[in-house]
Amino acid sequence: MKLEDIRREYIQGGLSREMLDENPIAQFEKWLAQAVEAKFSADPTAMVVATVDDEGQPSQRIVLLKQLDDNGFVFFTNTGSKKAQDLSANNKISLHFPWHAIERQVIVYGEAQPLSTAAVAKYFLSRPKESQLAAWASQQSRPVSSRQALMQTFQSMKSKFAKGDIPLPDFWGGYCVVPHKIEFWQGGEHRLHDRFMYIKQDDNSWAVERLNP
Repeated sequence: MKLEDIRREYIQGGLSREMLDENPIAQFEKWLAQAVEAKFSADPTAMVVATVDDEGQPSQRIVLLKQLDDNGFVFFTNTGSKKAQDLSANNKISLHFPWHAIERQVIVYGEAQPLSTAAVAKYFLSRPKESQLAAWASQQSRPVSSRQALMQTFQSMKSKFAKGDIPLPDFWGGYCVVPHKIEFWQGGEHRLHDRFMYIKQDDNSWAVERLNP
């Protein structure tokens, strides 16, 4: 197999300035709805979250988008995780939505702002009980001796919280990614893709410019 021979044409459609909403959040919601409707993936809300640590080393991982409004893009995580530790030193962040099957990508550039405890608790209590228990059982990003050890901790938490509601862990939180740039990418024939960048202005309006592919 030669990697350089693996290729395909992008032919599902073009993207023009006239097709774009003036508000990138509204445009994103439109594309997300189409990605969900296309049923190309079990996780259309999956996004690659990129952070940079205090030594300048980037890292990425896939996280699910859980809320979206005019303020920004929301996700939740263990505050002891690698991503949370990175964000405590440098809150600049990038999100990437790779909707390959419909030949689209969206990249969000912004800053991650911690959510209030009330906002985190409201979402945490809406999760399935098993997911709540998993949050308690996992010391995210830290070494664990075995799968068996992890499952033993999970069972221990299941017994501990067998009665009543499962409380919010003090090491579990969330972030709102407040964007200052959002790029929409639509695949095009002969690698002549359509790319548009929304750039937030000082008056909170958005300017839009076409980028070379």
